Amino acid sequence: MASASSSSKSCCFQCHDSTSTCFRNGWRLRNGERANLCYRCSCVYEDGRFCETFHSNDDGWRDCESCGKLVHCGCVVSFNQYFLLDFGGVICMECSKKNLILARNRRYAREFQTDPINFPDLAKRVQSEPHCWPGGIDSDIQCIPRTNKSVLSPLFEKLLTASDADIRLGRIVIPKKYAETFFPEISEPKGIIMNILDIENKEWKFAFRYWPNCGSRTYVLEGLREFLTVKKLQAGDTVTFYRVEPGGHMAIGIRKASVVKPPHQAST
Repeated sequence: MASASSSSKSCCFQCHDSTSTCFRNGWRLRNGERANLCYRCSCVYEDGRFCETFHSNDDGWRDCESCGKLVHCGCVVSFNQYFLLDFGGVICMECSKKNLILARNRRYAREFQTDPINFPDLAKRVQSEPHCWPGGIDSDIQCIPRTNKSVLSPLFEKLLTASDADIRLGRIVIPKKYAETFFPEISEPKGIIMNILDIENKEWKFAFRYWPNCGSRTYVLEGLREFLTVKKLQAGDTVTFYRVEPGGHMAIGIRKASVVKPPHQAST
């Protein structure tokens, strides 16, 4: 028995190589022990490329709803690298941390009346906060009315391209993975009319439709000429889509590419 145990510890859990002179601990197994990895496999694991290297043909891959990065869900190797979202889908750990830090920084930036990017460590000053914020952490969404029990869930962001911001076109292309996850299902190209709130609680009527594209679909949100004009949106700005619960209504916020300094800093 002792000989078998010694042999198993000197064999790589992934490639079964027993000739390596350097073994390292990998992920925690269901029995509580750590996977024993040879130098080559451990380097791939530590670089965060294990699943994409060895499990690329396996089932269970899903897109992060924030950055679109593929995450291997249900795998013991990557179970701690993502969160399941309440409204469906997953978000990778990196995006989850970034979203929380950004929300906190915006809250404190408003208090200090400065650009959030000048305060990269603001999140270290506060304790963890819940995902439901009746007071409005995000400056993009603080004007949308909600009750004490309402929750505003971020769905995804879209960085506007030159064609998205073109007033003559008046439409925004919605990435397929987001369109089919968060928008109503549509069976015909003409689509449907949607009522979407902006940050000032104004309701806009947009047309959600798709263009047939080589056996696939390109989804667009049309009828945005007035919205693009009023909000003065340009290429490089960001629009963020939210779900308001209860009710399931959709809301849209904007973030300009450049931050305008407060009056007391404008002359400096």
